[in-house]
Amino acid sequence: MKNRSNHPRVYEINTWVWLEELSRAAGFEVTLATVPKEAWNAIAELSMDAVWFMGVWERSPVGINIALKNAVLQDEFKRVLPDYTPADMIGSAYCIRRYEVDAHLGGANGLAIARKELAKRGLGLILDYVPNHVAPDHPWVTEHPEYFIQGDHEDLENDPISFMDVNGKVFACGRDPYFPAWQDVLQLNAFSARLRKAAIKTVSSIGEQCDGMRCDMAMLLLCDVFARTWGVKSGARPIAEYWSDVISAVKKKHPDTLFIAEAYWDLEWELLQQGFDYCYDKRLYDRLVSDTAESVRLHLLAEPPYQERLVRFIENHDEPRAAWVFPKEKARAAAVVFATLPGAKLFHEGQFEGRKVKLPVFLKRRPIEGIDYDLKAFYGRLMEAINIQTIREGRWRLCRLSGWHENSSWMNMAAWCWQKGQEICLTVVNLSDTRSQARVHLTGVNLAGKMVKMTDIMKNETYERSGNEMAEIGLYVDLEPWAYHVLRF
Repeated sequence: MKNRSNHPRVYEINTWVWLEELSRAAGFEVTLATVPKEAWNAIAELSMDAVWFMGVWERSPVGINIALKNAVLQDEFKRVLPDYTPADMIGSAYCIRRYEVDAHLGGANGLAIARKELAKRGLGLILDYVPNHVAPDHPWVTEHPEYFIQGDHEDLENDPISFMDVNGKVFACGRDPYFPAWQDVLQLNAFSARLRKAAIKTVSSIGEQCDGMRCDMAMLLLCDVFARTWGVKSGARPIAEYWSDVISAVKKKHPDTLFIAEAYWDLEWELLQQGFDYCYDKRLYDRLVSDTAESVRLHLLAEPPYQERLVRFIENHDEPRAAWVFPKEKARAAAVVFATLPGAKLFHEGQFEGRKVKLPVFLKRRPIEGIDYDLKAFYGRLMEAINIQTIREGRWRLCRLSGWHENSSWMNMAAWCWQKGQEICLTVVNLSDTRSQARVHLTGVNLAGKMVKMTDIMKNETYERSGNEMAEIGLYVDLEPWAYHVLRF
């Protein structure tokens, strides 16, 4: 996967839901070992570099019982799935009892077969690692309680939401510092040297089964964050960072394994310095949802070597569906933006078809939704566009924009280009609900004295422009609200 592109495209699949739907279509139980060839081929046709099978690890029976008693969760399940029954609830994908592939999904052998099928089609495999917490019935809870943040019965009495009694011992429930504790998981102690050794063993075993790992809530394990969250309960602060220890040790055994950090709070750079190959770019997502074109341009001023290590997206299992969040035309503009930028790109199964229901990770079944065939055709064109060699292998740079007297609508746009040899791909997007005009300046490109022929590879339209004009005052662009060009010339 790493050898194919510096800008890998990852396709997230809710594994249990996907297999349930394949089973219903086939009329028999389908596991990772028995996925029909046609299903593998359908994934391969999407022009991805890797598949992230979300939620393959063994889920917790204790976690299931806790969720069944949680009225808020039960109400959410009924809202999302009107004909919901408790049989639809299989427990959280992030309440892990053991890092063994769930037997219902085909076990370790099924995963190995799936990995081979993906590899035949040039696709890598990404799996989850959840460093912050485990289920209350994970073997470590009884065998190695020293791996956990512990409390006492006074903690339990004063804050029963944040602490749990397991066989007479009080453990802290997993949490991040800004929200109430997750009541179905127990908090691991990132400062414990013994826990780190066990984590290295666990992550190494995951590394034997895949090509990369998406590390859940990775910033919670940073020493500064962990110390603020847990204070004296965490014990003495270690000299080395958790991720520096874990990633360096695992990469000695599996040097090509990709580490992808789910990261927030502007801690991406710090995590990259500690060994991650890629980090989520949540900031770009937030700006596309609710901010201006200028905020997007400012975000893209970061140096290209940093941007190449960000994971761009407009939906995943933690965020609402893009077709729900964005109005129709804005959704397409946002997709063009994130897909044509440097860095890894994360696509979510159902995104191309326009699914709107965000499914809780507790459920094995989702509601039936119609397919938006226009959107699916749009994504087909977009995936073809970003598969060209110039975007896969070229050099990226942000383009300067300008306007003229009494027309500041250029501020509504953002533009960037890729160049490989003599070929250029230019993306221009109007990130507003107002028709806008701009001059796009292509620095470092010798266009003087030439006639430039451009093809919009999203619309199959061709334009000819004077290279002298483009070199002197820029390429004139006039775009309707949320419209875009992806020009190849």
